[in-house]
Amino acid sequence: MVSIEEYGEYETAWCPGCGNFSIIKCLKQALAEQDLAPHDIIISSGIGQAAKLPHYMRCNMFNGLHGRSLPVAQGIKMANPEIPVIVTSGDGCSYGEGGNHFLAALRRNMDLTVLVHDNQIYGLTKGQASPTTARGHVTKAQPEGNRSDGFNPVATTVAMRASFVARAFTGEPGHLVATIKEAMTHRGFSLVDILQPCVSFNKVNTYAWYKERVHILEDHDPTDWAAAMTLSEEFGDRIPLGVIYREDKPVFGLGGRLAEHAYDKNDLKAVLQSYT
Repeated sequence: MVSIEEYGEYETAWCPGCGNFSIIKCLKQALAEQDLAPHDIIISSGIGQAAKLPHYMRCNMFNGLHGRSLPVAQGIKMANPEIPVIVTSGDGCSYGEGGNHFLAALRRNMDLTVLVHDNQIYGLTKGQASPTTARGHVTKAQPEGNRSDGFNPVATTVAMRASFVARAFTGEPGHLVATIKEAMTHRGFSLVDILQPCVSFNKVNTYAWYKERVHILEDHDPTDWAAAMTLSEEFGDRIPLGVIYREDKPVFGLGGRLAEHAYDKNDLKAVLQSYT
């Protein structure tokens, strides 16, 4: 049986108390409970404090440009559909710079597990509003308050009938581990939007703020799209945690590893000659 120690312990650049510590611990636990060793998985990330996560784990990984974790992850999955591919990045990287890739990927429905560290602020660049920052939230870059409505990733993905949509919270580690495992075992595009307090730059959405509001779903049928849409809009005095929506649908892929695909040399020769 794989142990979490096999994924290593490394010095990080995260602030003490950062929710990223809980996410990396829960991800390691979820992988170990599935008996997945470091060489059995690949993690793709972008840029930001959250995107540094694979730097602090022993695993196969790719750390790319801001907002570009999903194109790389999809390429990896196309080349080797048998290996679990995990995407991990922040709300700015995933929903801001990478917003177009995010929408395209959920429509395409490749078999990926997307873990978004959603702290509702840009932490790496010191505290300006991110896509998920609420209207009116005062930051150093928005001293009169954020003038834009916050992006609701759960409502958007449910509205587009993504294959698997869930929300979790770093202050509920047992539930987070279970949610990551469920997302990984679901076949298709799986989003887990993880509420993750930024203790340095977000003084509104704190651990105490979330603890007063979050509740783990019970007796909810995630295949009921209308009910899922209603739940997805619930973010204020009450914030639901758990699988909001799930749908089994065709998964995009070529079938089998690219390296093992058969080809006819004569067909390839004809294609090359067509360029002369």
